[in-house]
Amino acid sequence: SSMGSDDSYNFVYKVVLIGESGVGKSNLLSRFTKNEFNHDSRTTIGVEFSTRTVQLNQYTVKAQIWDTAGLERYRAITSAWYYRGAVGALLVYDISKHLTYESTERWLKELYEHADPHIVVMLVGNKRDLENLRTVPSEGGPGLCSPPAPEAKGLMFMETSALDSTNVEAAFNEVLSAIQAKVASRQVTRGSISAVTLSSPVGAADTQETKAGCCKSS
Repeated sequence: SSMGSDDSYNFVYKVVLIGESGVGKSNLLSRFTKNEFNHDSRTTIGVEFSTRTVQLNQYTVKAQIWDTAGLERYRAITSAWYYRGAVGALLVYDISKHLTYESTERWLKELYEHADPHIVVMLVGNKRDLENLRTVPSEGGPGLCSPPAPEAKGLMFMETSALDSTNVEAAFNEVLSAIQAKVASRQVTRGSISAVTLSSPVGAADTQETKAGCCKSS
């Protein structure tokens, strides 16, 4: 059952990965879209995104997953543009590095400043394979923002391992299903999603050039 032409899907959903550098965002992206894991983890430079087409109930959905790509350092330049048109976000921390967990509150604040108010957000505790180095309790998720708690903010929560594939499919699919449910209930208009998402690859190239320029000048 190979897919036909590239427009044989009903929806395109842009999902962004956010969180501190080194928490495994790029590997979550490559594990979900290509089933690959790169042990040689270098910091991503320039915005990267990959797509994967999935079946959700009777719909074929193209997920366009964006990686922050060192946004940590270029935050001022890219944030508003990076979040534009995103209907889902995975806010990632490393269960073995408590500081990456503490900073999720700051990322959440930025997300809600720039993103669509209806965006679906999942808090993701990655590197679950490092159980013996855990510094964030597995119930860590729900205690995140006190107050308000993630449930109050409508956050979903899951622990993953991009290394051994644990819950990677589940995390992305749950986010995509939640987006699909909102679209079906008309909370998010189909037009605003597809219009913005389909035009974004052009912007990606522009931003990479901009950032390269910034690096040189520093």
